[in-house]
Order: sequence, then structure tokens, then C-alpha cells
Amino acid sequence: MYLLIKNIHMTLAMLSIIGFIVRGPLAIHQHALMQQKWLRILPHIVDTFLLLAAIYLAWTLSLHPLNNAWLLAKVIALVVYIGLGAMVIKRRGSVTRQWLTYGAAIGVFAYILAVAITKNPWLVS
Repeated sequence: MYLLIKNIHMTLAMLSIIGFIVRGPLAIHQHALMQQKWLRILPHIVDTFLLLAAIYLAWTLSLHPLNNAWLLAKVIALVVYIGLGAMVIKRRGSVTRQWLTYGAAIGVFAYILAVAITKNPWLVS
């Protein structure tokens, strides 16, 4: 069961970032597609199941963010990623600021991925 949930978690993570990569420019340019109900709801469904899978994996492995620096780093980075992503999708600030925020959000996601792979919050040995 662990491997199944881990693969589901990784697949949902990729779907989540792909969805953000697609939706970010649409939001910045105020594209009409962003008004589609499914495009507003689907990311929340994906992200909810992504988080549930993460919680299951942590519980199965008896991991706690306060006892594992790499997991705490991922949780903090996730909160930052959500905040940056919300600023982009809700079109906060100038177009230039939105693009910078979009890039920063993608960078934070890359950090989360790197920490997940290395299990090291500093990404160095």
C-alpha cells in the first residue's frame, strides 16, 4: 500500500505543478478560461488528495515535521508556495510582479521536490 500511495503522491505533485504552470500565465493575462468552473475546482481536488497522500506517507513512516528537518522544510516551503501561487492566480500586483511571483512559486516547488529527493533541507551534503 505504501508504494501505491507514494506513486499517487508523486503523480499528484506533478499534476499540481503542471496545472499551476498552465494556469499562471492564463491568470496573469486574465484569460477567459480562468472563469471555467472546472479550472477553478480541479486544482483544489488534486491538491487535497496530494496533501492527504503526504499525511498518509508521513504517518506510515512515523515522520513528524518537528523531528525531521527536511519534512519541516517541505511544510514551510509548501505554505510559501501556496501563498505565492494564490497571489498569481488572484492577480495581485502589477503584471511584472505577478510574473516574478509566478517564477518564485515555481522555484519554491523545485525546492520542495529537491528536498523530497535528497531528504536534506539545505540541499548539500
